[in-house]
Amino acid sequence: MIKAKTENILKRKPTWEIVQLSDVCEINPSKRELNGVKKSTTVSFGMMADLGEHKRSFRPTETKTINKLAKGGYSYFKEEDVLLAKMTPCFENGKSGIAENLQNGIGFGSTEFYVLRSKGKIVADWIYCIISSEKFLEEGKHSLVGTTGRRRLMKQYVETFQIPLPPLEEQKQIVALFQSIETAMEQVEGQEKNLKALHKSLGNGLLGKEPVFGNLLNGKNCTPTVFGEIAECDKKYPEHEKEVERFVGLECIESENFQLQSFGLLSSGTTFTKRFAKGDVLFGKRRAYLKKVAVADFDGICSGDILVIRAKAKKMLQGLLPYYILADSFIQYAVSTSAGSLSPRTKWKDLAELEVCIPDIKTQEKILEILQQLDRTVNQLKQQKTILKHLKQKLLNEILG
Repeated sequence: MIKAKTENILKRKPTWEIVQLSDVCEINPSKRELNGVKKSTTVSFGMMADLGEHKRSFRPTETKTINKLAKGGYSYFKEEDVLLAKMTPCFENGKSGIAENLQNGIGFGSTEFYVLRSKGKIVADWIYCIISSEKFLEEGKHSLVGTTGRRRLMKQYVETFQIPLPPLEEQKQIVALFQSIETAMEQVEGQEKNLKALHKSLGNGLLGKEPVFGNLLNGKNCTPTVFGEIAECDKKYPEHEKEVERFVGLECIESENFQLQSFGLLSSGTTFTKRFAKGDVLFGKRRAYLKKVAVADFDGICSGDILVIRAKAKKMLQGLLPYYILADSFIQYAVSTSAGSLSPRTKWKDLAELEVCIPDIKTQEKILEILQQLDRTVNQLKQQKTILKHLKQKLLNEILG
Protein backbone atom coordinates (compact mmCIF):
# COMPACT_ATOMS: atom_id res chain seq x y z
CA MET A 1 0.00 0.00 0.00
CA ILE A 2 2.83 2.42 0.88
CA LYS A 3 4.55 1.64 -2.42
CA ALA A 4 1.35 2.30 -4.42
CA LYS A 5 0.73 5.59 -2.62
CA THR A 6 4.33 6.65 -3.22
CA GLU A 7 4.11 5.87 -6.93
CA ASN A 8 0.93 7.93 -7.23
CA ILE A 9 2.58 10.87 -5.47
CA LEU A 10 5.76 10.70 -7.58
CA LYS A 11 3.72 10.64 -10.82
CA ARG A 12 2.55 14.15 -10.02
CA LYS A 13 6.00 15.43 -9.03
CA PRO A 14 6.82 16.97 -12.49
CA THR A 15 3.88 19.35 -12.03
CA TRP A 16 5.10 20.72 -8.72
CA GLU A 17 6.60 24.18 -8.43
CA ILE A 18 10.17 24.52 -7.12
CA VAL A 19 10.50 27.30 -4.55
CA GLN A 20 12.83 28.50 -1.82
CA LEU A 21 11.79 28.08 1.81
CA SER A 22 11.67 31.86 2.22
CA ASP A 23 9.08 32.02 -0.58
CA VAL A 24 6.59 30.03 1.46
CA CYS A 25 7.82 30.58 5.04
CA GLU A 26 8.32 33.62 7.22
CA ILE A 27 11.58 32.98 9.03
CA ASN A 28 11.95 34.36 12.56
CA PRO A 29 8.67 36.33 12.74
CA SER A 30 8.86 39.70 14.49
CA LYS A 31 7.75 40.13 18.09
CA ARG A 32 6.06 43.36 17.05
CA GLU A 33 2.91 41.41 16.28
CA LEU A 34 2.52 40.99 20.05
CA ASN A 35 2.07 44.73 20.58
CA GLY A 36 -1.65 44.31 21.12
CA VAL A 37 -1.26 41.43 23.58
CA LYS A 38 -1.27 42.14 27.34
CA LYS A 39 2.20 41.91 28.89
CA SER A 40 0.76 39.89 31.77
CA THR A 41 -0.33 37.10 29.38
CA THR A 42 1.05 33.69 30.30
CA VAL A 43 2.88 31.96 27.45
CA SER A 44 4.89 28.78 26.94
CA PHE A 45 8.67 28.77 27.35
CA GLY A 46 11.04 26.10 26.03
CA MET A 47 14.80 25.77 25.66
CA MET A 48 17.00 23.58 23.47
CA ALA A 49 16.75 20.63 25.86
CA ASP A 50 12.98 20.58 25.29
CA LEU A 51 13.33 20.22 21.51
CA GLY A 52 13.50 16.56 20.49
CA GLU A 53 15.69 14.82 17.94
CA HIS A 54 13.57 13.70 14.99
CA LYS A 55 10.46 14.17 17.13
CA ARG A 56 7.57 15.94 15.41
CA SER A 57 5.92 17.58 18.42
CA PHE A 58 7.50 20.37 20.44
CA ARG A 59 5.44 20.90 23.59
CA PRO A 60 7.25 23.05 26.17
CA THR A 61 5.78 22.68 29.66
CA GLU A 62 7.29 25.73 31.38
CA THR A 63 5.30 29.00 31.40
CA LYS A 64 6.20 32.64 31.93
CA THR A 65 4.54 36.01 31.34
CA ILE A 66 5.30 38.05 28.23
CA ASN A 67 6.75 40.98 30.19
CA LYS A 68 9.55 38.70 31.42
CA LEU A 69 10.44 37.48 27.93
CA ALA A 70 9.60 40.01 25.22
CA LYS A 71 12.58 42.32 25.86
CA GLY A 72 15.10 39.47 25.95
CA GLY A 73 16.77 37.84 23.00
CA TYR A 74 14.51 34.80 23.09
CA SER A 75 13.01 33.30 19.94
CA TYR A 76 9.31 34.00 19.50
CA PHE A 77 6.87 31.53 17.97
CA LYS A 78 3.19 30.65 17.77
CA GLU A 79 1.09 27.49 17.53
CA GLU A 80 2.10 25.34 14.50
CA ASP A 81 5.31 27.27 13.85
CA VAL A 82 8.21 24.95 13.03
CA LEU A 83 11.39 25.21 15.11
CA LEU A 84 14.87 24.28 13.94
CA ALA A 85 18.03 24.14 16.07
CA LYS A 86 20.76 26.19 14.41
CA MET A 87 23.78 25.40 16.61
CA THR A 88 26.05 22.34 16.57
CA PRO A 89 25.66 19.54 17.46
CA CYS A 90 21.90 20.06 17.86
CA PHE A 91 21.38 20.84 14.17
CA GLU A 92 23.25 17.74 12.97
CA ASN A 93 21.36 15.60 15.50
CA GLY A 94 18.05 16.62 13.93
CA LYS A 95 16.57 18.80 16.68
CA SER A 96 13.40 20.28 15.20
CA GLY A 97 9.66 20.13 15.76
CA ILE A 98 6.23 21.70 15.41
CA ALA A 99 5.10 23.93 18.29
CA GLU A 100 1.93 22.54 19.84
CA ASN A 101 -0.29 23.04 22.91
CA LEU A 102 1.21 26.46 23.62
CA GLN A 103 -0.20 28.50 26.46
CA ASN A 104 -2.46 31.10 24.80
CA GLY A 105 -1.01 29.99 21.47
CA ILE A 106 2.28 31.82 22.09
CA GLY A 107 5.78 30.61 22.90
CA PHE A 108 9.29 31.89 23.59
CA GLY A 109 12.48 29.88 23.63
CA SER A 110 16.18 29.52 22.98
CA THR A 111 17.99 32.13 20.91
CA GLU A 112 19.42 29.14 19.02
CA PHE A 113 16.10 28.39 17.27
CA TYR A 114 15.15 29.30 13.74
CA VAL A 115 11.37 29.74 13.57
CA LEU A 116 9.61 28.92 10.29
CA ARG A 117 5.99 30.00 9.81
CA SER A 118 3.89 29.10 6.80
CA LYS A 119 2.71 31.97 4.61
CA GLY A 120 -0.32 29.85 3.65
CA LYS A 121 0.95 27.78 0.74
CA ILE A 122 2.66 25.07 2.79
CA VAL A 123 1.50 23.00 5.77
CA ALA A 124 3.60 22.87 8.93
CA ASP A 125 4.11 19.11 8.67
CA TRP A 126 5.61 19.42 5.18
CA ILE A 127 8.02 22.09 6.47
CA TYR A 128 8.97 19.73 9.29
CA CYS A 129 9.49 16.80 6.89
CA ILE A 130 11.83 18.95 4.81
CA ILE A 131 14.01 20.34 7.60
CA SER A 132 14.31 16.92 9.30
CA SER A 133 15.31 15.16 6.06
CA GLU A 134 18.78 13.72 5.46
CA LYS A 135 19.15 15.98 2.42
CA PHE A 136 18.53 19.18 4.39
CA LEU A 137 20.75 18.11 7.31
CA GLU A 138 23.62 16.81 5.18
CA GLU A 139 23.75 19.81 2.86
CA GLY A 140 23.40 22.11 5.85
CA LYS A 141 26.69 20.87 7.31
CA HIS A 142 28.47 22.89 4.62
CA SER A 143 26.73 26.08 5.77
CA LEU A 144 27.83 26.01 9.40
CA VAL A 145 29.97 28.98 10.45
CA GLY A 146 31.83 29.87 13.63
CA THR A 147 34.45 28.33 15.88
CA THR A 148 34.64 24.62 16.64
CA GLY A 149 31.91 23.57 19.07
CA ARG A 150 29.94 26.82 18.59
CA ARG A 151 29.16 26.67 14.88
CA ARG A 152 25.76 27.84 13.65
CA LEU A 153 23.69 27.24 10.55
CA MET A 154 23.58 30.26 8.28
CA LYS A 155 20.14 31.80 7.94
CA GLN A 156 20.75 32.20 4.22
CA TYR A 157 20.94 28.42 3.85
CA VAL A 158 17.47 28.03 5.36
CA GLU A 159 16.05 30.89 3.30
CA THR A 160 17.40 29.71 -0.05
CA PHE A 161 16.94 25.95 0.37
CA GLN A 162 14.95 24.77 -2.64
CA ILE A 163 11.97 22.49 -2.19
CA PRO A 164 9.21 21.00 -4.32
CA LEU A 165 5.84 22.57 -3.51
CA PRO A 166 2.91 20.26 -4.19
CA PRO A 167 -0.64 21.67 -3.91
CA LEU A 168 -1.88 21.80 -0.32
CA GLU A 169 -4.04 18.68 -0.68
CA GLU A 170 -1.12 16.68 -2.06
CA GLN A 171 1.10 17.97 0.76
CA LYS A 172 -1.45 16.58 3.20
CA GLN A 173 -1.41 13.21 1.40
CA ILE A 174 2.39 13.09 1.58
CA VAL A 175 2.34 14.02 5.27
CA ALA A 176 -0.31 11.37 5.97
CA LEU A 177 1.91 8.76 4.28
CA PHE A 178 4.89 9.71 6.43
CA GLN A 179 2.76 9.83 9.57
CA SER A 180 1.55 6.27 8.87
CA ILE A 181 5.20 5.17 8.83
CA GLU A 182 5.88 7.15 12.02
CA THR A 183 2.89 5.50 13.69
CA ALA A 184 4.24 2.07 12.74
CA MET A 185 7.64 3.06 14.18
CA GLU A 186 6.04 4.22 17.44
CA GLN A 187 4.17 0.92 17.74
CA VAL A 188 7.40 -1.01 17.23
CA GLU A 189 9.18 1.22 19.78
CA GLY A 190 6.39 0.56 22.27
CA GLN A 191 6.68 -3.20 21.82
CA GLU A 192 10.47 -3.00 22.13
CA LYS A 193 10.21 -0.92 25.32
CA ASN A 194 7.77 -3.39 26.90
CA LEU A 195 9.90 -6.41 26.01
CA LYS A 196 13.03 -4.74 27.37
CA ALA A 197 11.21 -4.01 30.63
CA LEU A 198 10.10 -7.65 30.86
CA HIS A 199 13.61 -8.82 30.03
CA LYS A 200 15.08 -6.58 32.73
CA SER A 201 12.55 -7.74 35.30
CA LEU A 202 13.24 -11.41 34.57
CA GLY A 203 17.00 -10.86 34.71
CA ASN A 204 16.79 -9.02 38.01
CA GLY A 205 14.74 -11.85 39.49
CA LEU A 206 17.55 -14.35 38.95
CA LEU A 207 19.92 -12.85 41.49
CA GLY A 208 19.14 -13.01 45.16
CA LYS A 209 18.76 -15.38 48.07
CA GLU A 210 15.27 -16.26 46.85
CA PRO A 211 15.46 -16.02 43.03
CA VAL A 212 12.31 -15.67 40.94
CA PHE A 213 11.71 -16.55 37.29
CA GLY A 214 8.06 -17.28 36.65
CA ASN A 215 7.30 -20.78 37.97
CA LEU A 216 10.70 -22.20 36.98
CA LEU A 217 12.50 -21.42 40.23
CA ASN A 218 11.76 -22.76 43.70
CA GLY A 219 13.56 -23.84 46.82
CA LYS A 220 13.93 -27.39 45.55
CA ASN A 221 15.91 -26.67 42.37
CA CYS A 222 18.11 -23.81 43.67
CA THR A 223 21.31 -24.06 45.70
CA PRO A 224 22.80 -21.23 47.83
CA THR A 225 26.43 -20.42 46.98
CA VAL A 226 28.71 -17.48 46.21
CA PHE A 227 29.55 -16.07 42.80
CA GLY A 228 33.14 -17.31 42.94
CA GLU A 229 31.83 -20.89 43.04
CA ILE A 230 29.98 -20.62 39.73
CA ALA A 231 32.38 -18.41 37.76
CA GLU A 232 36.08 -17.63 37.48
CA CYS A 233 37.90 -14.50 36.37
CA ASP A 234 41.06 -13.63 34.41
CA LYS A 235 42.24 -17.23 34.16
CA LYS A 236 44.61 -18.55 31.50
CA TYR A 237 43.20 -21.07 29.03
CA PRO A 238 44.79 -23.09 26.19
CA GLU A 239 42.98 -20.96 23.55
CA HIS A 240 44.96 -17.95 24.74
CA GLU A 241 47.95 -19.32 22.86
CA LYS A 242 46.29 -18.38 19.57
CA GLU A 243 47.44 -15.25 17.78
CA VAL A 244 44.94 -12.40 17.87
CA GLU A 245 44.50 -9.21 15.88
CA ARG A 246 42.02 -7.12 17.88
CA PHE A 247 41.81 -5.40 21.26
CA VAL A 248 38.94 -3.96 23.29
CA GLY A 249 38.83 -0.98 25.65
CA LEU A 250 36.04 0.12 27.98
CA GLU A 251 34.83 2.54 25.31
CA CYS A 252 34.04 -0.46 23.09
CA ILE A 253 31.37 -1.70 25.53
CA GLU A 254 27.98 0.00 25.57
CA SER A 255 25.86 0.18 28.69
CA GLU A 256 23.33 -2.67 28.94
CA ASN A 257 24.23 -4.06 25.52
CA PHE A 258 25.83 -7.48 25.31
CA GLN A 259 27.27 -6.80 21.84
CA LEU A 260 30.72 -5.23 21.52
CA GLN A 261 30.34 -1.93 19.68
CA SER A 262 33.86 -1.61 18.29
CA PHE A 263 37.46 -2.81 18.59
CA GLY A 264 41.00 -1.71 17.84
CA LEU A 265 43.72 -3.42 15.82
CA LEU A 266 46.90 -4.57 17.54
CA SER A 267 48.82 -3.41 14.48
CA SER A 268 47.90 0.15 15.49
CA GLY A 269 49.54 -0.38 18.88
CA THR A 270 48.21 -0.93 22.40
CA THR A 271 49.48 -1.42 25.94
CA PHE A 272 46.74 -3.95 26.78
CA THR A 273 47.86 -7.51 27.59
CA LYS A 274 44.87 -9.30 29.16
CA ARG A 275 43.53 -12.12 26.99
CA PHE A 276 39.95 -13.13 26.35
CA ALA A 277 38.34 -15.73 24.12
CA LYS A 278 35.13 -15.82 22.10
CA GLY A 279 32.16 -16.35 24.44
CA ASP A 280 33.83 -14.86 27.53
CA VAL A 281 31.88 -12.23 29.46
CA LEU A 282 33.63 -8.84 29.65
CA PHE A 283 32.67 -6.65 32.59
CA GLY A 284 33.89 -3.09 33.14
CA LYS A 285 35.16 -2.96 36.71
CA ARG A 286 35.80 0.80 36.59
CA ARG A 287 32.65 2.82 37.31
CA ALA A 288 30.56 -0.33 37.53
CA TYR A 289 27.39 1.78 37.65
CA LEU A 290 27.79 2.23 33.87
CA LYS A 291 26.65 -1.40 33.51
CA LYS A 292 29.20 -2.29 30.83
CA VAL A 293 28.69 -6.00 30.15
CA ALA A 294 29.44 -7.68 26.82
CA VAL A 295 29.90 -11.15 25.38
CA ALA A 296 33.04 -11.44 23.26
CA ASP A 297 32.37 -12.55 19.69
CA PHE A 298 36.07 -12.95 18.86
CA ASP A 299 39.39 -13.77 20.56
CA GLY A 300 41.42 -10.75 21.59
CA ILE A 301 43.15 -8.59 24.20
CA CYS A 302 41.42 -6.13 26.53
CA SER A 303 41.99 -3.32 28.98
CA GLY A 304 42.98 -4.09 32.55
CA ASP A 305 39.79 -2.32 33.60
CA ILE A 306 37.80 -5.18 32.09
CA LEU A 307 37.20 -8.40 34.03
CA VAL A 308 37.16 -11.49 31.82
CA ILE A 309 34.64 -13.86 33.40
CA ARG A 310 33.85 -17.46 32.48
CA ALA A 311 31.31 -19.85 33.98
CA LYS A 312 32.54 -22.96 35.77
CA ALA A 313 31.54 -26.11 33.92
CA LYS A 314 28.58 -28.09 35.34
CA LYS A 315 27.69 -25.22 37.67
CA MET A 316 26.63 -22.39 35.40
CA LEU A 317 25.83 -22.09 31.70
CA GLN A 318 28.16 -19.63 30.01
CA GLY A 319 25.24 -18.19 28.05
CA LEU A 320 23.34 -17.38 31.23
CA LEU A 321 26.28 -15.70 32.96
CA PRO A 322 25.93 -12.22 31.38
CA TYR A 323 22.30 -11.99 32.53
CA TYR A 324 23.40 -12.56 36.13
CA ILE A 325 26.16 -9.97 35.84
CA LEU A 326 23.83 -7.33 34.38
CA ALA A 327 21.22 -7.86 37.14
CA ASP A 328 20.71 -4.83 39.36
CA SER A 329 21.78 -6.73 42.48
CA PHE A 330 25.14 -7.61 40.92
CA ILE A 331 25.75 -4.06 39.69
CA GLN A 332 24.79 -2.59 43.07
CA TYR A 333 27.15 -5.00 44.81
CA ALA A 334 29.94 -4.10 42.38
CA VAL A 335 29.38 -0.40 43.08
CA SER A 336 29.33 -0.94 46.85
CA THR A 337 32.65 -2.82 46.73
CA SER A 338 34.38 -0.23 44.50
CA ALA A 339 37.20 1.94 45.82
CA GLY A 340 38.57 5.23 44.49
CA SER A 341 37.07 8.71 44.23
CA LEU A 342 37.53 9.73 40.58
CA SER A 343 37.57 6.28 38.99
CA PRO A 344 36.13 3.77 41.47
CA ARG A 345 36.98 0.16 40.68
CA THR A 346 35.69 -3.11 42.06
CA LYS A 347 37.75 -6.29 42.41
CA TRP A 348 37.02 -9.89 41.50
CA LYS A 349 37.91 -11.10 45.00
CA ASP A 350 35.03 -8.98 46.32
CA LEU A 351 32.59 -9.91 43.56
CA ALA A 352 33.37 -13.57 44.15
CA GLU A 353 31.87 -13.26 47.65
CA LEU A 354 28.45 -12.16 46.41
CA GLU A 355 25.82 -14.58 47.73
CA VAL A 356 23.62 -16.13 45.06
CA CYS A 357 21.17 -19.00 44.72
CA ILE A 358 21.65 -20.99 41.52
CA PRO A 359 19.22 -23.42 39.84
CA ASP A 360 20.28 -26.77 38.42
CA ILE A 361 21.59 -26.96 34.85
CA LYS A 362 18.34 -28.24 33.32
CA THR A 363 16.43 -25.30 34.80
CA GLN A 364 19.18 -22.94 33.65
CA GLU A 365 18.71 -24.24 30.10
CA LYS A 366 14.99 -23.42 30.19
CA ILE A 367 15.67 -19.94 31.59
CA LEU A 368 18.35 -19.25 28.99
CA GLU A 369 16.04 -20.32 26.16
CA ILE A 370 13.41 -17.79 27.30
CA LEU A 371 15.88 -14.94 27.71
CA GLN A 372 17.52 -15.59 24.35
CA GLN A 373 14.11 -15.70 22.66
CA LEU A 374 13.35 -12.30 24.17
CA ASP A 375 16.71 -11.03 22.88
CA ARG A 376 15.94 -12.29 19.38
CA THR A 377 12.51 -10.65 19.42
CA VAL A 378 13.94 -7.32 20.61
CA ASN A 379 16.57 -7.45 17.85
CA GLN A 380 13.87 -8.17 15.27
CA LEU A 381 11.93 -5.13 16.48
CA LYS A 382 15.08 -3.00 16.22
CA GLN A 383 15.52 -4.19 12.64
CA GLN A 384 11.90 -3.36 11.84
CA LYS A 385 12.38 0.13 13.27
CA THR A 386 15.53 0.63 11.19
CA ILE A 387 13.77 -0.57 8.03
CA LEU A 388 10.86 1.82 8.63
CA LYS A 389 13.24 4.71 9.30
CA HIS A 390 15.17 4.02 6.10
CA LEU A 391 11.93 3.66 4.16
CA LYS A 392 10.75 7.08 5.32
CA GLN A 393 14.05 8.73 4.40
CA LYS A 394 14.18 6.95 1.04
CA LEU A 395 10.69 8.17 0.14
CA LEU A 396 11.50 11.67 1.35
CA ASN A 397 14.74 11.73 -0.66
CA GLU A 398 12.84 10.64 -3.78
CA ILE A 399 10.31 13.42 -3.30
CA LEU A 400 12.92 16.09 -2.52
CA GLY A 401 15.51 14.87 -5.01
